[in-house]
Amino acid sequence: MKANGRDWGWNEMSSKALLVGINDYYPRGPGGPDLEGCVNDVRDMINTRFIFNFRKMKVLTNSRATRDEILKGLRWLTAEAKKGDTLVFYYSGHGSRVPDMDGDEPDRKDEILCPHDMSFEEGIYVSDDDLRGIFSDLPEGVNLEVIIDACHSGTITRDLPGEDLAATKPRVRYLEPPLDMGFYLDYWPELPSRGLLRPDATREVAIAPGLNHVLWSACRHNQTAQEIEMERLVRGAFTYHFCKALRRSDGKVSRMELDSLIGVAMKRFNQIPQLEASNKELMDQPFR
Repeated sequence: MKANGRDWGWNEMSSKALLVGINDYYPRGPGGPDLEGCVNDVRDMINTRFIFNFRKMKVLTNSRATRDEILKGLRWLTAEAKKGDTLVFYYSGHGSRVPDMDGDEPDRKDEILCPHDMSFEEGIYVSDDDLRGIFSDLPEGVNLEVIIDACHSGTITRDLPGEDLAATKPRVRYLEPPLDMGFYLDYWPELPSRGLLRPDATREVAIAPGLNHVLWSACRHNQTAQEIEMERLVRGAFTYHFCKALRRSDGKVSRMELDSLIGVAMKRFNQIPQLEASNKELMDQPFR
């Protein structure tokens, strides 16, 4: 398809994107564990125009990004997918961890994404089990890019970001579990850490043969994902540099090269982005 006389390189009949950005956490309006840059992150992703097909894109922000709506959006994203299709799931918001008390996980720990109506007590969140369950049935040959700008561990601070990175404390995108859940996470020593959708989050680039998706994560499992003011807007540090590197390269870059560019840009932040893909996918261009 061409826009403004230019070939953007994707097939309008086979590309879908679900973009989720949550600043406003329940209760609606000021008062929850709110963030500031996640909706701006979604705008940054949309404005990186050569990635997405606007005719097949769903955007969920703030109070619209409930658990039910996110899961419904994920089912829409993967419905009728076939070989050669390109799918993108992007999430910007709080992340957290909960113990897997029912024993269906080898490491007894679940990584979660936090929807607008997040509740630890009622189990209202999107877990890695939810994501794997939806993605596991994708046909071979579907190109699924999962991009997560959220914390996997740490504590949350409500400090407002300022204009000078060196002089301010970024806000982190992590919801602290309740005391009882936190006890199991902190004091159950046989529980190894695991990153969202990956068995091992200790490497910056993980080669995973047979993986049916590509995972871009804002940080390691034991780090926080930060948001701070850049170019007069609060944004996620990872998303800002992810989009900037894509634009500067005009999209003509392999995933491995893109990961390297993002890693260099992120060195001034206390987080290390991660990429997981098969060896072939690391050498391919993303979103193609």
